[in-house]
Amino acid sequence: MYGSATEITIAANAAGLRDLAEQLMSLADPELRDGYHVHLEGGINLEDGSISLILERDDKV
Repeated sequence: MYGSATEITIAANAAGLRDLAEQLMSLADPELRDGYHVHLEGGINLEDGSISLILERDDKV
């Protein structure tokens, strides 16, 4: 994942894209409450050198 002041690019292989899709599907679960979020960190659950990403459920948007 990399970006600029105006855009973010998420680049992943097929397995990474499936993992991201699963994370997003989990956030869409009707049992979860507003504000639930997941932190993805470079070198932990993202490739080394990636910037951190927070996926958050916000039912107000």
